[in-house]
Amino acid sequence: MLDRLRPPARPARVALVTDSTASLPPGLAERWGITVVPLGVTLDGAERHEGVDLRPADLLAVLTAGRRVTTSQPPPAAFARAYAQAAARGAREIVSVHLSGDLSGTVRSAQVGALAAPVPVHVVDARSVGMGLGFAVVAAAEVVADPRASAAGVDPVVGGRGGGRGTLFERLPPADGATVAERARRVAAGSSVTFLVDSLDHLRRGGRLGAGAAALGTVLGLRPLLGVRGGRVEVLEKVRTRRAARERLEALVLADVAARGLGRVAVHHLGQPDVAAQVGDRLQRALGAAVEDVVVSEASAVIAAHAGPGLLAVVVAPR
Repeated sequence: MLDRLRPPARPARVALVTDSTASLPPGLAERWGITVVPLGVTLDGAERHEGVDLRPADLLAVLTAGRRVTTSQPPPAAFARAYAQAAARGAREIVSVHLSGDLSGTVRSAQVGALAAPVPVHVVDARSVGMGLGFAVVAAAEVVADPRASAAGVDPVVGGRGGGRGTLFERLPPADGATVAERARRVAAGSSVTFLVDSLDHLRRGGRLGAGAAALGTVLGLRPLLGVRGGRVEVLEKVRTRRAARERLEALVLADVAARGLGRVAVHHLGQPDVAAQVGDRLQRALGAAVEDVVVSEASAVIAAHAGPGLLAVVVAPR
């Protein structure tokens, strides 16, 4: 799906920056020139950086052993450096898209870093995480590559409605930062992240889920289906077994896509690639032409640190 997207043929006037929780597929950020600022993850007192010197297998081993893991947002200086480098490469504006401000201080760090930027920076709070954020960044990249993508329902890769060579679409000027940022906001606002975990303890300890909701799952032996809605983690439903939770997760995704129409889907996991691949295959078969290829990937280290072992998540985003 994402491999067929064509990056701009020349340096873009609008540069894109995001953070490592976007869970972008390998190689996509490099191919499109998207700068990814890593979040920090501290394992047994040693700080590492997601996507730089931290492997998912290392994190899974620490979490499974019950050892302490903490995360930290990038400092403003990291964003200021990324913005300065983008400007030095010729960018006249920057769009910086990040995970929900209710889940991390990353957006605030980006806003502070933008104060020192040599060019205007549009900081976008995606109010989401994982590919809920990642698909918003992809949508922004599409607009940078082809301004036709800012129009709903237009595919910038295969051509817009009635958009052949020499049409008005072909003569559109490059999109500006405000247009690119608005496209990212629209896609992020229309996305949903639904997930299940083995234990709610990690979410409770990290402050991402209220103690009452976490206690309910523990005392009653229920497995809540959780979701990121409006930038926050919420309990959507409660079921008795993991198998039932997985089946209900897939049912919710199918209903979500049916309500939205054409869309994009991603499956994230921590340490269970076979299960995630099976879920992705079932969703692809059930949805058919309603979605592009389902992206299956390991969850980002920061997401995994707060969700814990057994994480299985599905993201739905508008096209």
